[in-house]
Amino acid sequence: MNELPQQLVNGLLLGSMYGLVAIGYTMVYGIVQLINFAHGEIFMTGAFGALTVYAYILPDGTPMAVALPLMLVGAVMVSVTVAVGAERFAYRPLRNAPRLAPLITAIGLSLALQQAVWAWYPDAKAARVFPEIQGGPFEIGNVTIQTGDIFLIIAAPISMGILAYFVMKTRTGRGMQATAQDPDTAKLMGVNTDRIIVIAFALGATFAAVGGVAYGLKYGQITFTMGFILGLKAFTAAVLGGIGNIYGAMIGGLVLGVAETLATAYVADIPGMDKFGSQSWADVWAFVLLILVLLLRPQGLLGERVADRA
Repeated sequence: MNELPQQLVNGLLLGSMYGLVAIGYTMVYGIVQLINFAHGEIFMTGAFGALTVYAYILPDGTPMAVALPLMLVGAVMVSVTVAVGAERFAYRPLRNAPRLAPLITAIGLSLALQQAVWAWYPDAKAARVFPEIQGGPFEIGNVTIQTGDIFLIIAAPISMGILAYFVMKTRTGRGMQATAQDPDTAKLMGVNTDRIIVIAFALGATFAAVGGVAYGLKYGQITFTMGFILGLKAFTAAVLGGIGNIYGAMIGGLVLGVAETLATAYVADIPGMDKFGSQSWADVWAFVLLILVLLLRPQGLLGERVADRA
């Protein structure tokens, strides 16, 4: 029990990263009812975009105070370019196709992006070392905050605040809400739904890029396959919170992160469960939670926000 505050903080940090990526899933689904399974790879390309800026563009010895904002810009540029390109050339032609077609396309795009990074980035098959923020760790009572988590602590609430303001207070945000509720009526009211959909993809990619940089700083390395499992967990977080619900995506991520961390830390202490508390079982517990939510509350914790377009 003395470790509980530390485990809760670890879970909240992990969940914040899940939530940043889950926002992309829930925004796209809320507007075009597409589950973009390539979103995990958009997260991955953002991390490699940040690493490219640091390793090949910035001069050697650039301090992280200068490098990190530029890395974040590079990550966002790469992720947004990939996401917008995917929407324009892969998803838009299939917008009126049966739902299975874009789903299969998303899976194929996911594999294609993995292989593209593996083929074109030097030594991508091996884990690439990500630059670190020097200093720390920091002690707050019985809780230790690692230096790599500082960026996530700052970026996650700022990102959510900006998103909330954008969706609720700007004209484009209101256009997104209208398109999500009824795209045909939104068109009649003068909303450019194609533009709104592109913006949704771009915003989701921006948050995924922030999550990719946070992942690299937290774990100190990135790989071309890292988007697959984390993307599935982010999708799980979106479903937990209520698919199509932006605030639900972040709350679902936090719940998933805390549940995964606590299960990994404490399940092994239960008699007869010592084999199920290792880190290798963390992914299993995440999906066990998803199954329970789908059985007990299939609409998610905050409920879906998707209009019935039948």
